[in-house]
Amino acid sequence: MADRVVLCIGTKKGLFVAEASQSRRKFQLRGPFGSGVSVYSALIDTRRSARIYASSCNAFFGMKILTSTDLGTKFKETKSTPAFPKEDGRALANIWSLEPGEDNKELWAGVEPAALFRSEDGGNSWEMIAGISNHKHSKDWHPGAGGLCLHTIVRDGNRIHLGISTGGHYLSEDGGQTFEAANTGVGAGFVPNPYPEFGQCVHKIARHPDAPGRLYMQNHGGWPDRPGIGVLRSDDYGHTWESIAEGLPSDFGFPIVIHPHDPDTIYVVPLEPMTRTCPEGKPAIWRSTNGGRKWKRLTKGLPKQESFFTVLRDGMTMDQLDSPAVYFGTTTGQLWMGHDGGDEWSCLFDSLPPINCVKAAVV
Repeated sequence: MADRVVLCIGTKKGLFVAEASQSRRKFQLRGPFGSGVSVYSALIDTRRSARIYASSCNAFFGMKILTSTDLGTKFKETKSTPAFPKEDGRALANIWSLEPGEDNKELWAGVEPAALFRSEDGGNSWEMIAGISNHKHSKDWHPGAGGLCLHTIVRDGNRIHLGISTGGHYLSEDGGQTFEAANTGVGAGFVPNPYPEFGQCVHKIARHPDAPGRLYMQNHGGWPDRPGIGVLRSDDYGHTWESIAEGLPSDFGFPIVIHPHDPDTIYVVPLEPMTRTCPEGKPAIWRSTNGGRKWKRLTKGLPKQESFFTVLRDGMTMDQLDSPAVYFGTTTGQLWMGHDGGDEWSCLFDSLPPINCVKAAVV
């Protein structure tokens, strides 16, 4: 029986693992692992006995994937990492996404420069998925502020949704053999055409298994002359998108998270588009319980003013308990927990390195 909550916290200085009982009264912290190296992606894989994976990417010492079979007491490196063919001309700069595949040992990885890889043996060997990695559009993709990264992989049987910055949303309906740009309704504020076929700076995509045709997207908004393009919803498997940003103080942000037990309940972190910090220095998480038609500001327990942090695209998550908690990590090193779905907040850790990603699982 699952009785523990485990958090993986990827930071600028390595990976931390926090563990608590289901009461979540106190988390014990372990780490850092891969000390001194940025961790942008982590996965708590619960398909078999729980296993943790985390990227550990360093421009000087190389790209690694760390794995643990004892919930983060110790880690070892996988036998290999994703790598472009020698004749390709590209070199791996970062691993932005790690996601489980169909069977117990299949893994998917999204990397920088934007490409997709798959492993069938738990990360010990990798193959490049040519359908997107060599897509006809790829030569026209351009780096966003964080690089040219394939940062989101959302799987639904033979459907695979990818988020690329800046490439946009790409959809495969044949298991990854081919991909098509699927950005109808997804805007871009930095190019002359407000709704291009591709080239949008998608920040994150989320899907709930109980509503497979519906997806939510946090896109790069914050453009005064093109309002409302930052928070979006699709009800046709990602073929078309419409804005759900009305009522938010800003449509710019990075993460978007769905409640584990309710596909209508979603969370975003609006930010000032120019500074990428809390509007007016007053942090808040915003929640909708009706699929984005109305939003509520959640602030109880958070600082009331003078907080100018950023929450990055993988910096917010939820556990899967009956009354789930929301977690978010900041670029100033705080990890916050929102009890009862975000109704009240407390700071779990306040002096970690800048946080890139947070993942939660009940094991």
